[in-house]
Formats: sequence, structure tokens, C-alpha cells
Amino acid sequence: MFDKIHFSTAQCYDNCPHQFYLRYVLGLETLPDCDPQNPLILGTALHRGVETDLETAIDEYYNSYPVITDLHIEEAMKLEHWIPKLKELFPEGLHELSFSNPYYMGTADLLVSVDDKTYDLYDFKYSNNIEHYLESEQLHVYKHYLEWIKGIHIRKMYFVFIPKVRIRQGQKERQFDFRKRIMQELEKVYIKILEVPFDQTKVDDFHHTCMKIATDRSFKRNNTKLCDWCEFKDYCKKGQDYMILPSTERRSSQEITKKKIFIYGQSFSGKTTVCDDAPNPLNLNTDGNIEFVTMPYIHIGDKVTTEGRVTKKMFGWEILKEAIKELQKKDNEFQTIIIDLIEDAYEMCRLYMYDKLGIEHESDDAFRAWDKVRTEFFSTMREFFNLPYDNLIVISKEDMSRDITKKSGSKITQVKPSLQDKIAGKLAGMVDIVVRTTVSDDGSYTMNFKTDEFVFGGGRLKGVRATTIPTSWESLMQVYEDAKNPVAEVKEETPRRRTKKDEPIQVEIVEETPVEPEVDEPEPEPVQTEEPEEKPVRRRRVRRS
Repeated sequence: MFDKIHFSTAQCYDNCPHQFYLRYVLGLETLPDCDPQNPLILGTALHRGVETDLETAIDEYYNSYPVITDLHIEEAMKLEHWIPKLKELFPEGLHELSFSNPYYMGTADLLVSVDDKTYDLYDFKYSNNIEHYLESEQLHVYKHYLEWIKGIHIRKMYFVFIPKVRIRQGQKERQFDFRKRIMQELEKVYIKILEVPFDQTKVDDFHHTCMKIATDRSFKRNNTKLCDWCEFKDYCKKGQDYMILPSTERRSSQEITKKKIFIYGQSFSGKTTVCDDAPNPLNLNTDGNIEFVTMPYIHIGDKVTTEGRVTKKMFGWEILKEAIKELQKKDNEFQTIIIDLIEDAYEMCRLYMYDKLGIEHESDDAFRAWDKVRTEFFSTMREFFNLPYDNLIVISKEDMSRDITKKSGSKITQVKPSLQDKIAGKLAGMVDIVVRTTVSDDGSYTMNFKTDEFVFGGGRLKGVRATTIPTSWESLMQVYEDAKNPVAEVKEETPRRRTKKDEPIQVEIVEETPVEPEVDEPEPEPVQTEEPEEKPVRRRRVRRS
């Protein structure tokens, strides 16, 4: 089932054995949660800020989302308020210390040295649910295994509670005033550090849970009010396929041959043209713009036929689904399948579901329609991305019509696909990489992988050093080749920010502190190649003034 147990797995079993079964035994995964208040993403950013610096924490928070909205900006403002205060309280210590043996593994947020072999244990909680955590077994289990594995003594244990401030913006309240009110509310609350006396019975309860996990064969459901927040809710109760079932066998990136790509850009920026050079492509085309490419295509659109006096209509969405079912047979020589454009496909899905539900808009049946439309769309998209072909691509036009407000009050134009944020975000979670195509004033075409709080993007490919490449299929495939390079080689060429996987290697060496500056003070990354050309221009302007 799995080699080692840690506190969170045992806690999951106590909450619901069936949830434990789906998550850890079957290994089911859900689509990433793009909620700006995602507790896992916020907690990770908070820890990173205490361990490193504020800029690193905010950057990591933004990079966890494919699309940044005003809500994300406001959550980042809260992190900017709390992280400096936490760094004042805990200027030194061992952060994210991992400890494991053949049976157990865990990670302690912070150990503060008392003497050579004695430490105080701290765990950070970005939560208002203080009573729940004070009753938790977590710190007691950490103390037990830290002393056993590391051979140290834990003198005292503390929970550090960072309060969450959640207020709503008034209907007529300006964005600037609302954010000012957030900062005022933050000044009214304080960080609480509460000591937790050690209780051996808590450790015994944890071991009892481990015994039940080892002997359980039924993993029954535990229906509680917490089911509404479970990621497996629909799969568990309704039997609907919301999950992604990956292989349990570990694979290296060199063995992964299927490429899943999300391309978006302005009109005439080369989105479809670059796919025309892909091996044996098939375009599932919705907008009819295929005059200047040579690839074969299937027109995806409503089809009306007349038999005598009877008129029959076949929705474009039905044609797309039939094409995907035919492609599942793999009775062809195609290697690359493209949906062009994906926003048209989503609109076709909506119209198809309107007809099926007998409504004119989702608001006509607000309790069911929104969910049914998205369920139908994403179920079909999962079938598409599971097709047995080398390259699976979705294309979208670019939307620059929306602005977001920075905390300073200034407006910044967002660059994103012509899709709803939630739809675009979930599609981004299904692909390897998001590519933006652009064309400059001088007529040069490029593909960009840069992403920040204003530009939609992201990806799961590691080792990619280029942020801009020429618009060609060969250049795009080279990005995948770069991602196959061993991690060690990438580290030697371009130092990168530490991730959770790196930290256990560093913090295991408790006394060899000189290792940390090699990570915290990397040589400047040779990425920004434009600055040396711009600096002389700025100096000449200063002399003229």
C-alpha cells in the first residue's frame, strides 16, 4: 500500500476511512483547486516566507495559480502583513526539518535550539480554529518521533496561530477602500503562541490508528458535515468520474512520450500555423480558419439536415464527441490531435446542454445547470487528453479586455485565454505546459512561457530555462527535450529556489550550516538578457536632465 505513514495519513483515516482508501490506496487525484484561499497553498507560502523572505513567498503563491484575480491580490496582501511579524518572532531556527525511519516520516515546521541537544518545537497554523488544533495529536507524535529518530530532546511544544481575516466587499464599496479596510482589520488581530503539554496517550492513539489502517479491509464511508469539503464528494456519493487515476509505477520524464499543450494568443500570431508542422496532425476546427494550413481537419459546428418536411439538427458538441470516440479506436495514422478553438467548443457544450435540459441559460436552473454544463465539458476534455496519440493540443484566442486592481490602486491589464477563469484554470491543470504566441511590430513570431500575476500560464515541465522561443514546432519540442535533463545538471547551470523536495536534504544536516548560503545566495541567473542594453540608455537620460 505504502512504505511509511505520517501524521496526515493517519488523520485522514480517522476522518473517513473511505477518503483514505481513495487518496492513499487507489492513489486518485483531483484537479487542482484554484481557490485564492486554498489552505495548502497559503500555508506553504507562509512557511516559505518565514524560512526565506517575503518576495519568495509571494512569488511562490502567485505561481501556484494559472490565473491571478483581485482575490489573489488581497490574499497576498495578508501574507505581506503576517510574514514580517513572524520573522521578527522567529529570527533563527531549523525550518522544515524532515525526519523518518523505515515506518514513519514527518516534517517539523520549526525547531529552536535551547542547548546542544535540546529544542523547542513550533508548528504554524494559518487558522482561527484554535480549539481543534489544541486537541490534535500532531505535536505529540512529532515530539515522540523526533526524539527517537534524531536523538534530541524536545523541551516544549507550541502552536503558532496566525489569524485569518475574512470580510466581504460591499456592493458599492470601491476596491481601494475595501483593501484599506482589510488592512485595518488585520491590525486588530494578533499572532497567538500557545504551549501544548505533552500527552503520551495522544501518541498511543496515533499508534492505535496505524494498527487499524494495517488491518482494515473495508474502508467504510464516514458521512459527516465534512463531506461537503471533501475533494472526492461527487465520486464517492454520485459515482461521477471527476478523478484522474495515474499509474502507481514511478516513471522518469524520458519515458513520457505523450505531450499535452495549451496554446493561446492573439489572432494571426501563429497558433494554428505552428501546429501545421506537427507530425500527422488532425484539426478539430470550430472557426473555419484553415485556409492557410495544410493539415486535414474536421469541421466542428451545428449540422442541419432535412428529410422531407422533417428538419434535424445535430449540435456541434455532438460532432466533437463523435470525433473523439472515433479517435479512441486508434484506427488511423494521426499523431497530433488539435481542438481549435477550445472556447468555441465550450460554447457548443453549453448550447447542447441547454437543449438537453430545456433551458435558455444556466440561471434558469441555477441549482443544476452550471454544474451539469461543466461536468459535461470536463468529462469530454478528460477523454480528449486520454486519447492514445503523441501530441494533444487545445488552442484559444487571447483576451486582454480585463483589468485587475493592484494593492496600490493602479490598473493592470490581464493577459489570458478567452475562457472563464475557472474553465481556463482547470484546463491548464490537464496539460503539461501553457504557451502564449505573440507577434511583434517587426513581424517576428515568438512563443512565451513567462507567467506572473498578470499573464496566464504555467506548466509542470522541470528544467525549462528559456522563457521565449521562436514560433516553430521544432523549438516547442526542444522545450520538452530540455525538461528531460537531469535535475542535477539544471542546478549546476541555473540555481533555483528550493522546493519541498529539496529541503529534507538540507535540513537533515543540522550542524553543517554553511550549506545554506549556496542555495540562499545563488549567482545571478542568466535569464534577463535585455537589461545590459537598457542600462546605458537610462544613464544618458539622467545626464540630459
